[in-house]
Amino acid sequence: MYSFDQVLELSEAEMHLYARQILLEGWDLEAQERLKLANVLIVGCGGIGCTTAELLARAGVGKITLIDSDTVEISNLQRQIAFTSQDIGFYKAEVLAKRLKQINAYMEIDSHVAQFNAENADALIAQQDLVLDGCDNFSTRYLVNSVCTQRNVALISASAIGFGGQLFMVEGDSACYECLFPKEQHANEALRCADSGVLATTPNVMASLQAHHALLYLGLGTTPLKQKLLLWEGLSMKQRILAFEKDVECTNCQARQSAKAF
Repeated sequence: MYSFDQVLELSEAEMHLYARQILLEGWDLEAQERLKLANVLIVGCGGIGCTTAELLARAGVGKITLIDSDTVEISNLQRQIAFTSQDIGFYKAEVLAKRLKQINAYMEIDSHVAQFNAENADALIAQQDLVLDGCDNFSTRYLVNSVCTQRNVALISASAIGFGGQLFMVEGDSACYECLFPKEQHANEALRCADSGVLATTPNVMASLQAHHALLYLGLGTTPLKQKLLLWEGLSMKQRILAFEKDVECTNCQARQSAKAF
């Protein structure tokens, strides 16, 4: 985990690479150095994960950890921008890691060809400053949420299907994913792009919003979507932000409070 008190000077080459960002009013050298000190875990290297990872690499995040067990398929090329036809059959996490190193040689990439599960979740999340979830199944999302809240690691969750998507943040003692989507109401794993379809642009729009929020949090410490749900509707080009509260019946939040008591 990084400390804002640490000093990590950027090299001259890095200063040139991030020059347009450092020039931003409200974003200075200190913010850029915070990015370089940051550790980010990206769960899923699909439509959302590909774009989020690339944007954070270009922006200067110091270390990105990737986890995904899938290989590239021809149907992925419609929306997953890290891959080409030459990558079909290769592991997504490894291909994406190689691409990120080609984009930014000043960062560290750690890739895992594995499913995110109960056996590896704690070790993967424990040392992160931020977790970005872009996976396509509910069981993984609930597990990411559970471990992040137990470990007090910030989580920004993005999803995309059809023409629309959702984005929100869990941080500190805020309401969590399970408060918003109780398990008993969202157990249908058929609600995936592979079964329901998705426009090529939809996951990339949501990934860009996820990456943008990640940069605001890591560089500036702001949390605009903490305990708020952003809804983006691609057909109408409308966007809404809805506030939500903790669910007093949320089993995950209850477990989190019980753990704090000991």
